[in-house]
Amino acid sequence: MNSSIRRLAARLRWHACAGAMVVCGGLLLGTPGHAADPAQDLRSVDQDVQVLKKQLVDLNRDLFRLEEELLYPASTQVAVFLSLDVGTFFALDSVTLKVDDKEVANYLYTEREVQALHRGGVQKLFLGNLKAGEHEIVAFFTGKGPHERDYRRGTTLKFEKAIGAKYLELRISDRQAALQPEFVVRQWE
Repeated sequence: MNSSIRRLAARLRWHACAGAMVVCGGLLLGTPGHAADPAQDLRSVDQDVQVLKKQLVDLNRDLFRLEEELLYPASTQVAVFLSLDVGTFFALDSVTLKVDDKEVANYLYTEREVQALHRGGVQKLFLGNLKAGEHEIVAFFTGKGPHERDYRRGTTLKFEKAIGAKYLELRISDRQAALQPEFVVRQWE
C-alpha cells in the first residue's frame, strides 16, 4: 500500500508540474509579437509565471502533507527522536535503532550534525506505523567514551502502543556522579 500511495503522490506532482509548464508555454505563445509595449507584456508574463510557481509550491506542500497522512496515520504513528545533553563523557558516532527486533534505523553522524545536537537540536530518527499493543525499542550507541576509548552501549524500553500517535526520545546525557554517559529512552506525554 505504501508504494502505491507514493506512486500516486508522485503522479499528482508530475501532473501539477506538467500543467504549470503547459500554462506557462501558453502564456508565452499567446503573447502578441508586435504589441505596443513588449516590455509590459514580458512583465505581465513574468508575474503570471511567478504566481504559477507559488501555486505549484503550495500544491507540492499539500501533496507532501497528504502523503505523510496516508503513509503514517496518527492512529498508528510512532516517532523516535534523538537528543544530546552536554556530551562531555561521550562523543556520538552512530545509532542503530530496533523496534520489535527489526532494525528500522541506522545513522552515522557527521561532526556538524553532532555539533547541532549539542546546541539543542533534536533529530527525528524514525517515523513508522505500529499496531496497538506491547512493543520493545532497543537503541545501540557507538562513539568515543571516557578516556577516548571506543564505546558501545545500548538501552531498551518496553512500551504500550494505544490508538493515537506515540513519541519516544533517545536521550544521551552525562551522569556527573559516575563520570559516565547515560543513555535513556523515554516517552513523551
